[in-house]
Amino acid sequence: MAFIRCSSWEGVRLRSKRELKLGYWLATEQHGPTRLMELATHAVIAGFDVLVLSDHFHPWRDKGGQAPHPWIVLTAIAERFKGVEVGTAVTTPLFRYHPAIVAQAFATLDHMYPNRIFITVGTGHAMNEVPLGFEWPGYKEKVGRLREAIEIMKLLWEGDFVDYEGTYYKLRTAKLYTKPRGRVRVYVATADAGVARIAGALTDGILTNPRGMENFNALVSAFLEGAKSAGKDPSSLSLCLEFKVSYDIDYDRALQGALFWGPTAIPREKREKIWDPRVLESMVGEAEVEKIKKTWLITSDPDDIYKALGELMKLGFDRVYIHSSSPDEEKFLRMLGREILPWLREYYSSLRVPLRVAPE
Repeated sequence: MAFIRCSSWEGVRLRSKRELKLGYWLATEQHGPTRLMELATHAVIAGFDVLVLSDHFHPWRDKGGQAPHPWIVLTAIAERFKGVEVGTAVTTPLFRYHPAIVAQAFATLDHMYPNRIFITVGTGHAMNEVPLGFEWPGYKEKVGRLREAIEIMKLLWEGDFVDYEGTYYKLRTAKLYTKPRGRVRVYVATADAGVARIAGALTDGILTNPRGMENFNALVSAFLEGAKSAGKDPSSLSLCLEFKVSYDIDYDRALQGALFWGPTAIPREKREKIWDPRVLESMVGEAEVEKIKKTWLITSDPDDIYKALGELMKLGFDRVYIHSSSPDEEKFLRMLGREILPWLREYYSSLRVPLRVAPE
C-alpha cells in the first residue's frame, strides 16, 4: 500500500468537542446528476450522516467527465433525505459565483432545510473560471478575494442592509430578504497556513487531505492562532478530512479507478495555466501516476483502510469525508456500512487526546 503515514506528524494530537460526522463525497466531476442521486441513496443506507458535493464548471478530464450544477443536486438530496447534512466541497466564491449570490443561494437552502446546510470554500482552479472569461490572478489576490467573500457572506446572513467596501468587492445597501432559518456552517479547504489562519478567525473549520499533511502541524497551529485572535474556542471548530480511497479485490482495477483523478496530480504551477479538460487529461504522465499512488489509498485489503483511518483519526479529525473512486462503488459502500463506519464511530469514541489549545 502506498500512502502517506502519520509518523512525521508526531506531536499533533487534537480533539474537538464535536461528535464525529461521517460524510460521503459525491464527485460531480465524475458522475452525472442521476448517478449522484443513486450514490447518495446507497450512502444514506450505508449509514453516512453527511453528503458532500464537489463544485466544478469543468471536470478534471474530458473522457468520462461530468459537471452538473451541484446546488441543484444538493437541493434534491436535501429534500429526499431528511436526516443528513448536505454541503459543498469546494465552492469558489470569487469569480463565476459572486459572494453575495453564494450567500443568497445558501441562505435559501438553509431556510428550506435549517441547520443541515454547509459550504466549504476555497481559492479554486483556473479550469472553472477562465472558460467564463475571467482572468486568473495570483495567489495573493485569490486569498484576498476569499477573505472578503467570507466576510460578505456572513454579513448578509447575519445583518440587515449591508454596505461593504473591499479591495475586490463592494456592496451598496445590499440585503438578503430570505435569511437562513438555522446557521450555515462555513469551512475552508486549504493546505496553506495563511489561509488556515483566516479560516480559524472567520469560519467553522478547515478541510484538508493527505496531500496537505506534510505541513499539518503548521497548518493546524495557524488555524488555532486564527481562532484565538478572534476570541473563539478552538475546540468548538472542526478539522475535516477528505479521505481518498479506491478499493477492489483486484489491485490493478483499484488503481485504474483512482487514475481517473490523474490530472489533479499535475503540479499546480502547470495546471493553473490550463482550463481545457482535454489538455489536462493529455498531460498525465508517469510522475502523475506515481503521485496518485502516494496520495490515494489504493488497496485490495480492507485492513489497509482501517489502519490508514485509525492513524488519521488520532490527529483530531471530527468530520471525515470518504472520497471513493472504487470500480464497484455499491459494493464498497456496502462494506463501509457493514464494517468500517461502525468501527470508525466506536474507535473515535475511544480516543483520548487533549483538547485543542491555541499556541501561546
